[in-house]
Amino acid sequence: MVDLKSQYQKIKNEVDKAVIEVMENASFINGPAVKEFCDDLAVFSGSNFVIPCANGTDAIQVAMMAMDLQPGDEVIVPVWTYVATAEVIALLKLKPVFAEVNPNTFCIDVDQLEKKISPKTKAIVPVHLYGQCSDMEPIMKIATKYNVYVIEDTAQAIGAVYTFSDGTKKQAGTIGHVGTTSFFPSKNLGCYGDGGAIYTQDEELAKKMKMIAHHGERIKYYHDVIGCNSRLDTMQAVVLKIKLKHLKDYEKNRNAVANFYDKAFEGHPNIATPYRSSNSTHVFHQYTLKLINADRDALKEFLASKNIPSMIYYPVPLHHQLAYKDNLQPGDSFEISELLAKSVISLPIHTEMDEEQLNYIAETVKSFFL
Repeated sequence: MVDLKSQYQKIKNEVDKAVIEVMENASFINGPAVKEFCDDLAVFSGSNFVIPCANGTDAIQVAMMAMDLQPGDEVIVPVWTYVATAEVIALLKLKPVFAEVNPNTFCIDVDQLEKKISPKTKAIVPVHLYGQCSDMEPIMKIATKYNVYVIEDTAQAIGAVYTFSDGTKKQAGTIGHVGTTSFFPSKNLGCYGDGGAIYTQDEELAKKMKMIAHHGERIKYYHDVIGCNSRLDTMQAVVLKIKLKHLKDYEKNRNAVANFYDKAFEGHPNIATPYRSSNSTHVFHQYTLKLINADRDALKEFLASKNIPSMIYYPVPLHHQLAYKDNLQPGDSFEISELLAKSVISLPIHTEMDEEQLNYIAETVKSFFL
């Protein structure tokens, strides 16, 4: 699904030199490259503050801890997403409230969002799924109306740009009160291990999140708040600092792959290609087809028999997960998410794909329907 070896070969000399320098000066934890990378990411994203952490899941947890949410408080999350988004809510003894997704973008359905608001609602977590932004302008209006936080899960959409109705443009993760992202190796901006970061424009929130990620420590050995241990190590920071310089090229390459697939499958009666929102760019972390009147699982097996990897993101919506079975509310209905779980399939998409590979994948997919 992702060719990280070929991507590494193109930046090998620069990465190797930077990693060896870390080993030679032994600055493994909180080395200067961590701050340098965060400063670079702040400039790239347009965020006032970037707080590094150990992974994308921790980023969400640290953000929620900084907001002083209390056990029993409700947090609205799309039912169609990776479990980490809801997992953190439950770990902090908050209540995940599931919302349906838009049938086109697969992001949280803004038209149904307000129905999920209750007096206990304290936050909304829009997930920018597969590489494009949720519809943030109406989400922020609803959040302002009900005085709730917005925590953007930007793990799949780093670099995506949202355009407001007045023409204002902002990057994913910099629109809500807090944005979170992951640097898992397969992400568009991925390191060679685990890593994450938190964005905010709010100085006080930034100070608190920084403390929480470092054991609640403001000054060494003085712990002002309950915290955790969530650090981005220097090795990962030097890799990310290098790869950040190439992120726009990576995005361009991913869009070229998506454009190829779009053209190859155009007009196919059994294939719906990814919807592209008019108010968000798409960075194509995943290229996800929606099948129509076709056996998705049979296609996956067929592709595997032809040595073509594919993935299902995601086979089980959150409301069908055993760990979250008690979170359903009266009247909940998630027909769209249940349909997606049976009909979506993601094809390989990464920065190093050539036309021969793309032709083989596209023609193999189409041959399944003959």
